[in-house]
Order: sequence, then structure tokens, then C-alpha cells
Amino acid sequence: MRSHLLNETTADLYRRSVTEGVDRVAAKLATTERPHTGISVDELAPVIDGIDLDKPLGDASAALDELENVYLRDAVYFHHPRYLGHLNCPVVIPAVVGEAVLSAVNSSLDTWDQSIGGTLIERRLIDWTARRIGLGPAADGIFTSGGSQSNFHALLLARDEACRIVMKRALGEGVELTKAELLPKLRIFTSEASHFSVQKSAAMLGLGYEAVISVPVDRNRRMDTSVLALELENCAAEGLFPMAVVATAGTTDFGSIDPLPEIARLAAEHSAWMHVDAAYGCGLLISPTRRHLLDGIELADSVTVDYHKSFFQPVSSSAMLVRDRDTLKHATYHADYLNPRRMAEERIPNQVDKSIQTTRRFDALKLWMTLRVMGADGLGSLFDEVVDLAAAGYEVIASDPRFEVVVEPQISTLVFRYVPTADAARADLLDEAQLHARKALFASGEAVVAGTKVDGKQYLKFTLLNPQTTTDDIAAVLDLLAAHAEQFLGESLAVHR
Repeated sequence: MRSHLLNETTADLYRRSVTEGVDRVAAKLATTERPHTGISVDELAPVIDGIDLDKPLGDASAALDELENVYLRDAVYFHHPRYLGHLNCPVVIPAVVGEAVLSAVNSSLDTWDQSIGGTLIERRLIDWTARRIGLGPAADGIFTSGGSQSNFHALLLARDEACRIVMKRALGEGVELTKAELLPKLRIFTSEASHFSVQKSAAMLGLGYEAVISVPVDRNRRMDTSVLALELENCAAEGLFPMAVVATAGTTDFGSIDPLPEIARLAAEHSAWMHVDAAYGCGLLISPTRRHLLDGIELADSVTVDYHKSFFQPVSSSAMLVRDRDTLKHATYHADYLNPRRMAEERIPNQVDKSIQTTRRFDALKLWMTLRVMGADGLGSLFDEVVDLAAAGYEVIASDPRFEVVVEPQISTLVFRYVPTADAARADLLDEAQLHARKALFASGEAVVAGTKVDGKQYLKFTLLNPQTTTDDIAAVLDLLAAHAEQFLGESLAVHR
């Protein structure tokens, strides 16, 4: 079994095995005609369940043959121009090269003695991103597994910073507060269109879902700051403490960007931490033409970026950045066997000192390779292309009488609904028609689209992150959706007659 260990004696086997795997994927990419095959759970599950994991196949070629049938054949391929579903991007080749390197070397980015070079590369990329945001000379941050973890990490810092400030203030007034007494009084403010990880984070931080105050959005699906101002005032009047205001730069459904400068002003007035969830909108940081859409992000106390959304990186690649590196100490714990306090005093750069993870992949290498090959402007121009595509796609949908579109996009999502000619008998079936159309389209394998609810009604959604997608693709998918919805309505009306 030692023949399977990657070391100096197995370098040739490693080269052959990885090359064969790459060849299989390359062949699949070159011949993929649809984003997926349309296979169902009931069809595929018995095949996978029937594999005896206690009986190995013995070599990589046999395992790759099997993998073709249980994964590669039926995988959802995000590179296909008619994948218009979730926030999954096609990936750039330099990043995939980086992925291959980091997996083989297998550095762990928790301590310096496990990741010499890797630690410094990650820190350089954090500094680069912080400068792009404009957070200032005291900024810092850490790579994470994704936007949900980044948001959780930021709110953990916000919680402990709020406790520190409020308890210090109370002590100055002769009142001794405990953290246990304070936690139920902390509140987080975010728009009703923000990511669900805000609510999940509040629960995991011991605050409860009810600690999150949902702020309505305006007609452009951006946080209504007039309501935010009232909610912040109500919070103080009720003897509660505004722990954080979470603004979103690129909501999942609409790609809307909250009014960041005004939110920053209100957060500062109420001594609340301002976090900007730019997991989706972070691609604007490298846009040669649209960086101004993020004006105000430089005022944040913390920012989430997901390179694996709008920087065209493989999953996972995310980061959480802060304006003041001292706030990262709220996540610091010194373990004698790993990162004893003396290492910090000796200025040894252990990344675990500021992370909520211990073992952590060298995901930063993918972004490093991408920037060194393509450059920021080259990468940003790809994101510009999908934003341009969304603007053109909006015109296509808005001019199609079969559909209504909710809002003109700020980034690259389009939320719309199939609406046939007015017919009272059909109106109560329209929600089911949207659901059926999406499900039938997915089952066909011809395209993949997403769905959501707007004001209690079912809608369809295009998430555009592929520069290869065209308006012809958008028009073709609209035709397919309309046909599925029309068939459903026709059959439903026939039954009801």
C-alpha cells in the first residue's frame, strides 16, 4: 500500500495518474453539450449505493472508469453557457493549476512551520484585497471556506467588540455588566434581501434568530435606510444595543447593492459595527469600469469577499477582512502545542492566531496564480462582461410579453416570472407553473435556472456568471421555460374542466 503514498519514489505514478484524470475531465469538457444529463436521484442513487467500498478496484484507471458513471457523466457543468442557476462560476485555468499544486503539496495554513511561503502569499493577498477595498493601513484578514463562514467570523468579532465597548462604558458609569447579561440585548440589522447566513450566525453566536432585525428594501431591492434609521433609534429607546449593521453588496437574488455611505453614517452614529457582505459583488473591486458601484465599502469595519463567485476561482476561496487588525484578537487562542504565546512575541506569523479554523487549505494559491497570469484588470474584464450581459438580458426579458422582470440589475442576476395573457382561471396556477417550468427544464438537462420568492410569489432567476453565455442563450432558455409553463397550465386547465 505504500506505493500509493505521494513521495520521491512515486513521482512517476503521480504524474501518470493525475495526467489520466486531467485527460478524462478535459475530454468531458470538450464534449459536454448540456449543463447536465437530467438524471434523477432515483436513477443515480442505487448505482452509488451498490458500490462496495470495502472492495477496492486497485488502480486509478479502474477508479476513473467507475467515476465516469457515478460522477463525471452526470455532474452539473458550470462552464456551460446555459448554466444560469446559482452563484457558481466557470473557473480560470491558472486557478485550476494552483489547485493541483496546493492539493499535492498539502500545506496547512494554520502555523508558519507548516506553510512557509504559503503564509506570506496569503498575507500578501489579504493586503492586496484590503487595499482594493480601501480599508486603510491597519487592515488585516484571513482566507475562509466561503461567504457563510466569513459572515460568521465577522459577526463574532462584532459581537465581542460590542460587548467590550458596552461593558467598558457601563463600568465607567459604575455598573458591572456580564457578557451573559448583555448578549440578549444585542441586535443585528440587515435587509430582508440579505443572505440567510446572517440569521444562522446570530443563532450560532448565542444571540438567537430574533436578534436579527430585518429591514425592508426599496423598489430597487436595496436596504431602505430611512427604516434602518428608525429601527436603530427604536433599539436605543428600548434599552437594547445595536451590535452590527450588515450591508450587502450584491444580494443573492437581485445583485442589489445597499446604499453603503448612508449605512456607514448611521452605523457610526449608533456605535454599531458595519459589516459589508460583498461575497457576490466583490468582483467590482477589480472591474476596470464599475469600481464606483462599491463606493462606501471602504468605511466598513469588516468585509466578506468570495473569490469563488466573481473572481472565477474554484471552490473554496473566500476571505474576511477587517479595518482594524486588533479586533481579530477576539478569535485568538494560544495552544501550547501549536501556537504558544511566545511565538507572537517572537513575531512568528501563525495564521491560526486570527482564524476560526485550525487546519486550513492553501486556497490563496489559486488567486495568486490567477493574478500572476491574468492580472487584476484581465480578471475584472471578465466580470464586466457578465454585468454587460445581464443588462442586455434585462432588455430581452422586459421586451418579451410572456415574462415580467422584477428590477433592472445592478450586477448580473435577473429575477422574472412567466405571465401568460390575463386569465382568472390561470392566475392561481401561476406559482405552480414557475416551479414546474424550472423542474422540467432541469430534468431535460437543456439548461439550469434558479428560483426564488418575491412578495410571496414564485419567480425564476438567471444568475449570469459565464462570459460565454450570450443573449441568444438567454432567449432560447426563455422559450424553453415558456413552453414548459404553458404545457403545465394547459394540462392543469384540462383537468379542472
